[in-house]
Amino acid sequence: MNPQSKPRQASDPSAAVQFRHVALVGKYQAMGSKAALNGVAHFLLDQGCEVALEYDTALNTGLSAYPALTLEQIGRSCDLALVVGGDGTMLGVARQMARFGVPVIGINQGRLGFMTDVRYEEYPAVLAAMLRGQYQEDPRDLMKACVWRDDECIFNTVAVNDVVVNRTSAGMVELRIDVGGRFVATQRADGLIISTPTGSTAYALSAGGPLVHPGIGGWVMVPIAPHTLSNRPIMLPSSEEIVVEIVGGREVSANFDMQSITSLIHGDRIKVTRSSHQLRLLHPVGWSHFDTLRNKLHWNEDAIGSLA
Repeated sequence: MNPQSKPRQASDPSAAVQFRHVALVGKYQAMGSKAALNGVAHFLLDQGCEVALEYDTALNTGLSAYPALTLEQIGRSCDLALVVGGDGTMLGVARQMARFGVPVIGINQGRLGFMTDVRYEEYPAVLAAMLRGQYQEDPRDLMKACVWRDDECIFNTVAVNDVVVNRTSAGMVELRIDVGGRFVATQRADGLIISTPTGSTAYALSAGGPLVHPGIGGWVMVPIAPHTLSNRPIMLPSSEEIVVEIVGGREVSANFDMQSITSLIHGDRIKVTRSSHQLRLLHPVGWSHFDTLRNKLHWNEDAIGSLA
């Protein structure tokens, strides 16, 4: 269990729902998503909730029986955002909901589902309890990232998973890295990943970074195919500002959660700090980060097989 998670249990399982106005966001490109979303919406109505659909979800599924709201409208008017899809769908919603302090629950219709951890087949029983206060709240730190050019911020956003600087053509990029106002190194590599603990199971993991428990207040900085093999992943305190300056390389870009991209030129600096907002991720009572890792990364399978 995340030490920061906050278990809550309603004393009466028949108690009234705590989340009166619930917004549904779906992976509307997926086969069967319309039927799945409609089923969840009817379930929520039966529980006594007022239901709205995120605007693009409603538009692309044709589900017109419910009010359609933008993500900003959801943040301003809803008590809960319910994501039906995978972690990719969750990321875009999470960034927006964090600004408004709206909690998020994920129903997994994707493949891995590190953040969308309620199995679709089990949602009626699990959601019924969570809507009545039987949940664990798991606060997740976010990154704030700004791209500076000639002392002007030309792009800014927040990231749940990671900030990635990499090349889009042949050749390496050369990056100067400062942490907390102190020079760390100039490195040549295919790129650099600065990841939150939440993002440590994403691109950073495939690039050789460590798994970081979400209760740890830090970032992990992972070089992508570094020229110098002694350039290894490093944990950094999230209280410090990280500055990455583009020194050399062609066609360099910065990606934020792999969902927003900006092109960079020599002299550009990406400043990464901890966001003032946190994602309020809700899990069923009894949820454990280690259970998630074990199930999604298939730990112990060989050991169990050898004992059979």
